[in-house]
Amino acid sequence: MTSKLEDEGFEVQAVDSGEEGLELIEKDMPDLLLLDLILPGIDGLEVCRRIRRKHDLPIIMITAKDDEIDAVIGLEVGADDYITKPFGTRELVARVRAMLRRVKINREHSEPLEKITFPDLEIDIPRRRVKVQGEYEHLTPKEFGLLVYMASKPNVVFTREEIVRDIWGRPDGGGDLRTVDTHIKRLRRKIEEERAVPWSIATVWGVGYKFQYNE
Repeated sequence: MTSKLEDEGFEVQAVDSGEEGLELIEKDMPDLLLLDLILPGIDGLEVCRRIRRKHDLPIIMITAKDDEIDAVIGLEVGADDYITKPFGTRELVARVRAMLRRVKINREHSEPLEKITFPDLEIDIPRRRVKVQGEYEHLTPKEFGLLVYMASKPNVVFTREEIVRDIWGRPDGGGDLRTVDTHIKRLRRKIEEERAVPWSIATVWGVGYKFQYNE
């Protein structure tokens, strides 16, 4: 896999264990992490958990074929996307490029903007920080992107296909749409659960989601 990515023009650093991966990230932060679930020592899920406590590094989890439970758990602990073995070089390269492109676009678009505010919610876009009821909440890049995407157009309904296209950078809006549901669930847990706030990330059954706020 390393040589195939290098053939496509990527600079790749590979390690053999979870511990080595965590050490490498602290020394030389990459633009993106491909993280296998099955690793010697610390497994991929624990590596993902530890990274998410400190960094907003984009993470694509690599899982075995049909291990849906592992894939969902990976998203729950902070992975931004996943790809199942076996996979072809073209699919892998497309996923990597799409995620890097989306991160770049989000960063470029966020710089001239300032803040999105609602009662009990402040989204500082240039600093990529979210404050709920006066407390900062750590969001992954995908969670932050989802929140900005919807909160910038309150009460507008977005389909899962639109979200996959615009946040995951997949032009055809394809892929596993359950990924959207998992990220929405994580975002709700971080900013809504056990809080009395006048807004919500609402499910529009059979369609998608919206940031709901009625003054």
